[in-house]
Amino acid sequence: MVHPISRCALFALIAISAGLSSAPADEGMWLFNNPPLKQFKEKYQFEPTPQWLEHLQKSSVRFNSGGSGSFVSANGLVITNHHVGLDTLQKISSEKNNYVHDGFYARTQAEEPRATDLELNVLMSIEDVTARVNAALKPGLSADQSAAARRNAIAAIEKESKEKTGLRSDVVTLYQGGAYHLYRFKRYDDVRLVFAPEQQIAFYGGDPDNFEYPRFDLDICIFRAYENGQPAKVEHFLKWNAEGPKEGELTFVSGHPGKTDRQLTTDELAHMRDVEAPFLLNMFNRREVFFTAFAARSFENARRVREDLFGIQNNRKRYDGYLAALLDPEIDRSLKAGEQKLRDAMTKDAKWKGTLAAYDRIKKAQEETAKILPVYNYYETFRGVATATYRAPRGFYSTLFKYGRRILRTGDERPKPNGERFPEFRDSNRESLELDLFSTEPVHEDVEQITLTDSLTDLASRFGYGDPLVQKVLAGKSPAARAREVVTMTKLKDPAVRKQLYEGGVAAVTTARDPMIELARIVDAPARAARKVFEAQEETKQQAYGDIAKARFAIEGTSSYPDATFTLRLSYGVVRGYEEDGKQIPALTNFAGLYQRSAEHKNEPPFDLPQRWIDKKSALNPETKYDFVSDADIIGGNSGSPVVNKANEFVGIIFDGNIQSLVLDCIFSDKQARAVSVDSAAITEALRKVYDANALVDELGK
Repeated sequence: MVHPISRCALFALIAISAGLSSAPADEGMWLFNNPPLKQFKEKYQFEPTPQWLEHLQKSSVRFNSGGSGSFVSANGLVITNHHVGLDTLQKISSEKNNYVHDGFYARTQAEEPRATDLELNVLMSIEDVTARVNAALKPGLSADQSAAARRNAIAAIEKESKEKTGLRSDVVTLYQGGAYHLYRFKRYDDVRLVFAPEQQIAFYGGDPDNFEYPRFDLDICIFRAYENGQPAKVEHFLKWNAEGPKEGELTFVSGHPGKTDRQLTTDELAHMRDVEAPFLLNMFNRREVFFTAFAARSFENARRVREDLFGIQNNRKRYDGYLAALLDPEIDRSLKAGEQKLRDAMTKDAKWKGTLAAYDRIKKAQEETAKILPVYNYYETFRGVATATYRAPRGFYSTLFKYGRRILRTGDERPKPNGERFPEFRDSNRESLELDLFSTEPVHEDVEQITLTDSLTDLASRFGYGDPLVQKVLAGKSPAARAREVVTMTKLKDPAVRKQLYEGGVAAVTTARDPMIELARIVDAPARAARKVFEAQEETKQQAYGDIAKARFAIEGTSSYPDATFTLRLSYGVVRGYEEDGKQIPALTNFAGLYQRSAEHKNEPPFDLPQRWIDKKSALNPETKYDFVSDADIIGGNSGSPVVNKANEFVGIIFDGNIQSLVLDCIFSDKQARAVSVDSAAITEALRKVYDANALVDELGK
């Protein structure tokens, strides 16, 4: 059940915004090249050295499937969440070997199966390129011209860096356009599975316990990175602390939070509240219904869509909480008060008074975007090369359509100068694009048909069955018949065919006449047109936010953190519980609590235990710590982030937030909002006594 945001949480938000807290809150998703050293020293008498920060940075890992992780051995062991690894687990599973349901442990390196398309990124260096990017924007340029100039500048920087260093190079936009940093990543694209528990224990309590606490989840998955066919030899990895953290202990979180909206104007947040969040909730609710029905038909159906359904349910609950926060008048007043405070300061300073016009430019750009948003969302929807996972256009929810569009657009984009291409087709992203496009993941025709049927039905309902473009898409057939036709007839299910067409260019694609590519061709022109308008208005907003950022830095100082961008950030907080409905919620749970919760629910789903956990109960120490909460500032994308102590030792792994943390998308609170982690003590105990994985435990941290 989705719970409303509590009154206590709202009071905390008001108090923090008004500055009533007696001590600085543990707020912030900080850049590694601008950590809050002063706050660490003044509040906790701890000052991490540059070497401490570099070690944690280079031990941290980003998963291209959407999530975080960390190296925990010199031989390339990487730990993340089960739900981050779920995408890979499902792709390498089969009807015979269901690694999601049954779990997996490779007792030797020879038994470690390779992921189909998983890429890991490790941040090696950061360079401020703001001046170089902004120098490309000459006075008098239109929004379209400015967007093109900025794209060219970014593409040139990325290509130059990639050619010089051999590292993946991404220019990251920070402070909504106030700064641009070049992030260089070491890529690992040979990643193999080492260990995964049964999903039932990884996601114990299922959807009812999602975003709740106390929790009893062993939400972990362990991979190994390889180079040149051998386990990667890594210099930076986290030493394993098998004791875990103590209540009241300061901890740090190093991960890749996906997206926050704390620095958006109140006009943009109103758009999130009134348009985007309801749009996404409608989509997730719709998809949850048909995936649930499909999964209920057979065990194999459930296996095939488990990862999709899990992600949809998780996002549905997340956006329910986010929308509840944006609809609350107290939070609305707090957000407006924060913006007005900066506006008032700008009004009083003649140097920045003119910058107030930036707010109007943002509002006008948002109004222009709204005009093309339905077409953009249903026909285009691009999330960016450095963000989490590809989000298909709402009208074409299909892996095969994704392949068809990418092959079609490769033929059109690759002949262009690098700086004029869409970002996903730039030279700097070529390796990642090809890894995804040539993936050997299984494509199930029945799943493809139901997802495309539903999304085509959704498309026709949104624009009307008689809409000329809808009629072209359906080609005189019903959504179900059209989906069946293109899915069964396309040859894109074969990775070899995709590679041949990709390398053959426009001529090969045109000659192939593949129905899925031709479907993508029908909607390509209107999709591109909507994207052009969208990106031009985003350019206008970036320039306006850049002006606001300059004023904010001058008035408030530069010691602030930008909104999350699925790039590496450092958060911190204390292990501590909280009060809810007059009851004190403890900071830590233990194994005894797991078995008690199972007994309370008569071991029935979703509170049933895997058989091996029942069999091994007597071998476990019931007092071993299981999960814990801290007041660290996290958000989606932080899943899998390592939690370390002051000695830079691994003591836990983030896997969720409680229901009160859902407001953190738009505003910070630490009264009740908590980050939820698996304790390293629980991982050690379970690996040794439940899974007999002693060799794996012995390797951790060595």
